Amino acid sequence: MEVFSFLVSGIFTALEPINIGLILIGVTVGLFIGAMPGLGSVNGVAILLPVTFLVPPASAIIFLAAIYYGAMYGGAISSVTLGIPGASTAVATTFDGRPLALQGRASLALVTAALASFVGGTVATVFFTLFAPLLATVALNFGPPEIFALMLLAFATFVGLGGDDIPKTIFSICFGLVLATVGFDTISGEPRLVLFDIQGFLRGIGFIVLAIGVYGIGEMLWTIEQTRGEITTTNPKMTAKGLVSDTKEAVRRGWKGTWIGSLLGFFVGVLPAAGATPGSLMSYGVAKMVSKTPHEYGNGSPDGVAAPEAANNSASTGAMLPMLTLGIPGSPTTAILLGGMVIWGLTPGPRLFVDQSEFVWGLIGSFYISNLAAVLINLAFIPLFVWMLRMPFTILAPLIFMLSIVGGFAASRSMHDLWLIVIFGIGAFFLRKFDYPLAPAVLAIVLGPIAEPTMRQSLLLSSGDPMIFFTRPVAGPITVIAIFLILLPAFKILRRKREAAAN
Repeated sequence: MEVFSFLVSGIFTALEPINIGLILIGVTVGLFIGAMPGLGSVNGVAILLPVTFLVPPASAIIFLAAIYYGAMYGGAISSVTLGIPGASTAVATTFDGRPLALQGRASLALVTAALASFVGGTVATVFFTLFAPLLATVALNFGPPEIFALMLLAFATFVGLGGDDIPKTIFSICFGLVLATVGFDTISGEPRLVLFDIQGFLRGIGFIVLAIGVYGIGEMLWTIEQTRGEITTTNPKMTAKGLVSDTKEAVRRGWKGTWIGSLLGFFVGVLPAAGATPGSLMSYGVAKMVSKTPHEYGNGSPDGVAAPEAANNSASTGAMLPMLTLGIPGSPTTAILLGGMVIWGLTPGPRLFVDQSEFVWGLIGSFYISNLAAVLINLAFIPLFVWMLRMPFTILAPLIFMLSIVGGFAASRSMHDLWLIVIFGIGAFFLRKFDYPLAPAVLAIVLGPIAEPTMRQSLLLSSGDPMIFFTRPVAGPITVIAIFLILLPAFKILRRKREAAAN
């Protein structure tokens, strides 16, 4: 009951005029920041951080958290309408959101994304409220072996994303892992795979560069090639009756992915250095594995939209937990929030819940209000987003190209990255023509920078003995499950061959 009374007090704090005003502004701004390719929550929070010095510290962190929430919702908008992930957290939404939009069902994809995001954020906030100290202790038990085992499990969940052609899928994963190693070695500091000694490669290949190239330029070229220059539109329809119908269908066909994403996303988000991107990718892979109709994934499955969207919103709330209770940021955005709290004289850690309880519970109360505000504002803007798709592709294609270039430049302000975006776009177009799956390569470049250093740190701890991944109580079971899932497609192929031989 004490927790409940604190929560009610926190909600009333969040409903104060200045705080509710900042929540509405923050969520709306975050929604459009998340929808802009190349920006995302990290850039949005960083850019608007100086504005918060005009308001009290508690209101400032509530405002920045609202931007964070809005950006998580907004990432789905460009993924569905343009096929370009607004941020790395929304890349898995593109796999099924864009096909739905091309089928004239963009409203279903956007409604599914909004509802799944709301459920994911709400579930995570309830867990945050009830189990913050306990979950913080669990997160502390995750060292490099456990993080690597979790990343291995993530790889295992999307081995099947490429369909039945396992060799092409493995090639795609390996290609992504090679791209992830470009730049300075995190352990020795030596440069690796710096092509022709071009200085731009020393920074590595950013995920947003690959994502915009593959899903922006590459998708545009593929659509142009398929339509042969014809003037085409997706001709989406949006009415009040249709919105109600889409809501019912989103609940009916997306509930399983929503709950998988909500639970798995929060758990991954709580872990330091993991964040929302691995959580959304793992949730998509798990949802596909347990689905009775896995062939629908990648072709416009509402469940394939719901799982990553629920996960990235759940994980974004989970990432706040280690920041507040341990002073350890769970994602790049929470790292900026942590810096802001320190500037405002607030010290994150176990004592924060005791010394600054009014601030903490006001922030937790704002999570509930921000989540509700985000889903209502998102649903209100869906007709505008659907209207964008009525433009002929002859107009939309230059717009996609312009947004891809502007978004890529805004992320790093580097001409080197712009050339890479164009090269990756052309390469993705030809890979798609030869039926190579693109999703595993994109996901590998996300997880590679997390998996490689944790694997090497683990082997340094064990003097090179790989048994460290099997003997530790948490890492062991996760590693065994991951290996089983990786080998599962091979078992299925053998079983098919035996059945064919028997017949």
